Amino acid sequence: MDLKDATLMFLAEAAAYPSVAEIAQSAYDRLVEGEEIDYRILSDLVGEASGKGVLRAMRQKYSPVAYEAIIMPVLQEIGRRAPIRSSRPTWQPGDGDPLTAGIPHRYEEPSGGRPGT
Repeated sequence: MDLKDATLMFLAEAAAYPSVAEIAQSAYDRLVEGEEIDYRILSDLVGEASGKGVLRAMRQKYSPVAYEAIIMPVLQEIGRRAPIRSSRPTWQPGDGDPLTAGIPHRYEEPSGGRPGT
């Protein structure tokens, strides 16, 4: 199943949920027109479907293999296009040497004196 088919399945399954159906329709229409689709639209689709219980209903309705075949193209596209956010702090000019910043010196006392004095 490709991304277009997957969004069509979301659209069909979300008929009773206008907010989910609206996002799915928008995504499907863009794909039919051959346009690129922003990962945020797909992320909103999955989030809204999850919040409204559409994903739960799909999981109950379809076999595990069929359920994954429906949602995986959407999740893979999100994973492929979403920017990677680092949890590491970024170095700023003025923070000192970026290679040693945040590394305590081995023989430095908390008071700044030398050990053993």
